[in-house]
Amino acid sequence: MQLNRGYSLIGAALILIVFLLLSYFLAHDHTTWILEVFPVMMALPVLAISYKKFPLSTLVYVLIFVHAVLLMTGGIYSYAKVPLGFYLADLLDLERNPYDRIGHFFQGLVPALVAREILIRGDYVRGKKMLCFLVVCVILAISAAYELLEWAAAIALGQGADEFLGTQGDPWDTQSDMLLAFIGAVAALLFLSRIQDKQIQALKLSGY
Repeated sequence: MQLNRGYSLIGAALILIVFLLLSYFLAHDHTTWILEVFPVMMALPVLAISYKKFPLSTLVYVLIFVHAVLLMTGGIYSYAKVPLGFYLADLLDLERNPYDRIGHFFQGLVPALVAREILIRGDYVRGKKMLCFLVVCVILAISAAYELLEWAAAIALGQGADEFLGTQGDPWDTQSDMLLAFIGAVAALLFLSRIQDKQIQALKLSGY
């Protein structure tokens, strides 16, 4: 079972690498592409190196895959111009492309489960309430750090950062992004904790 999962993860990693290369050649602006896909380029080597000693639950790997695809798609078009976002805007009668909102929701959802798994398996915290509190704190910290990165990019690149920021004229874009990350973290804790707990228990029985 573990062997089959290993092959599946290798296949998923190869798909992401191919998509990463493809997204580079399809990207409308390579500066924006680098800024958008940088988390993917950082995460893939870390996940590969840590797999033998600290493999994550299948749920987390699946969601990381989905999140990576979202980031790379944003890198191709820029978040404000992703076709799926325009489709959703028309469908829901929205005034702006909501694709970046989806991205920030996943920015809360996926890291929340990663943080939760590390805290549980490392036995760093006891008590469900404290666990939830710390997970949310981690996500808000990550979200704040990302907004600071966007701010730094805006200062360093000037107008060249407009595609990366993707504010679409919203003066409250930063606050909205952090709220979506918070909602994503809460959703992960409410709806995915039980599934993750079962998979963590299976990993423990496998010796991890």
